[in-house]
Amino acid sequence: MQDWLPRSILCLKDYNGRKFAADLLAGITVGLVALPLAMAFAIASGVTPQSGLYCAIVAGFLISALGGSTTQIGGPTGAFVVVVYGIVQRYGLDGLFMCTLMAGVLLVILGVTGLGMAVKFIPRPVVVGFTNGIAVIIASTQIKDFFGLQVDKVPGEFLARIEVLAGAYRTFSPLATGLAVSALLLILIFMRYVKRVPGYIVALFVGTAAVILFKLPVETIGTRFGGIPSGFPGIKIPQFRADLLRPLISPAITVAMLGAIESLMSAVVSDRMSGTKHNPNVELVGQGVANIMSPLFGGLPATGAIARTATNIRSGAKTPVSGMIHALTLLCIILFAAPLARFIPLSVLAAILFVVSYNMGEWGEIPELLKLSPLDIGVWLITFALTVFADLTVAVEAGMILAALVYIRKVTSTTTVAQVTDEYLREGHVHILQHKEIPSYVTIFRIHGPFLFGATDKIDEVIERIPELPAIVVLRLRNMTAIDATGLQALENLADAVHASGRGLILCGAREQPAKLMHQAEFEEHVGAGNISPSIAAALERAKVLYQEIEQRNLHAVGEGAKS
Repeated sequence: MQDWLPRSILCLKDYNGRKFAADLLAGITVGLVALPLAMAFAIASGVTPQSGLYCAIVAGFLISALGGSTTQIGGPTGAFVVVVYGIVQRYGLDGLFMCTLMAGVLLVILGVTGLGMAVKFIPRPVVVGFTNGIAVIIASTQIKDFFGLQVDKVPGEFLARIEVLAGAYRTFSPLATGLAVSALLLILIFMRYVKRVPGYIVALFVGTAAVILFKLPVETIGTRFGGIPSGFPGIKIPQFRADLLRPLISPAITVAMLGAIESLMSAVVSDRMSGTKHNPNVELVGQGVANIMSPLFGGLPATGAIARTATNIRSGAKTPVSGMIHALTLLCIILFAAPLARFIPLSVLAAILFVVSYNMGEWGEIPELLKLSPLDIGVWLITFALTVFADLTVAVEAGMILAALVYIRKVTSTTTVAQVTDEYLREGHVHILQHKEIPSYVTIFRIHGPFLFGATDKIDEVIERIPELPAIVVLRLRNMTAIDATGLQALENLADAVHASGRGLILCGAREQPAKLMHQAEFEEHVGAGNISPSIAAALERAKVLYQEIEQRNLHAVGEGAKS
């Protein structure tokens, strides 16, 4: 039963006042950060700002209380903006709430059956493609409020939206634009120079204070939505419509898969930053329950929020209690400070979403993807284009079909038929492990078979054992028949983890396809050109030199420490 207990219960066995104090500070901090984000995501999704706040309160509390991650923060995120906007436009709020309930049930089923691990079969080019696309769409939805444009109705389609906004450029408001630019600069300055203070909070407070003190005639939450209701979120059972069940199946699957992907990605980030390990199946069950309950209070779909999770950890969070305090902080704000929310300028929220959309876009992945095969680049481009110009559901489905075809192509291309000759036997001698002396400072791991998306988590076995390994880790690739973008990223993560521990990593014996792709991707930058060897024999020779370099570096560090 312990394998199915939430982290909030498991942490109680050694919980104390010191941990509570750390959780309290972190929870209040991340709660303040979540305030503008929850409202901004709701407005961008085409619903009222309180829907985002209710989601952050109800779902945020339940994700922390019932989930399988120690420091995960849940709530509305940018990934859902595009899907939610489309559902609301087509099926209305009742359709959105029904879809969220259906997605919550699917997430619970994924967690209970252990199928949550299936999300690892979504390859990196697909994830980056729709993440890039979502970022572009979110940014485009904020142009109107950022510049204060006078547009009665902004179209849902990307090209039509850009055309309408471009046609309204003469109506821009210098005051709203000035507020937005000032907020944007404040956020960037604090992100760069005052990292301990969240720039989102500063921009929100300064912008709101400017509207109140100077009575600025700009559009605010009050002028558009009439403010935010004060008091506890009330239970609102969605109207059940049987005619929507079938058409909502596809959007519900999209919401469930996006929720699973983002929550597990966020949990992995949380693990790396805090040194913990999440339980993916318990996490998905918690996410599912949260998404079943959120629409009952008028809230949006929820998932793990990477930026808020990182803020939580940097603020000193120790347990899931910080996530529950974050939700309670938001509840206190709407109980006691809701009337002030009507003064929040929409241009400031637009500036905040511009920063969020840029940060979530994973733009740094694009140069790396462009170094890969034309097939991988094609999957990314098609997924990106369909996300922006068509529909996220279509983009994910098309991306997965293309990725599956690429997978088949890569696996079948590794099948060869060749005659065994004397030369083949002589060349193979340098690759075999038998009769080779392996020194005590070296350990060897091997990858056997295709190292493609869906199999890359197996490298975690090496990463988890790094503290107990000797100085040199050799990864033998002789029997690794194929690799893709996801596999390359896994090897890069391994190299970074090994180097961070002060150890050396050598790769050897890569076959034609992996060797070619690794060279295209400039993988040698992660391990050093000298640490990619043609055979195990050459790798063991290189290990002698690398071991001496590590020993000299350690001696130098000891000497410098003694001097200081």
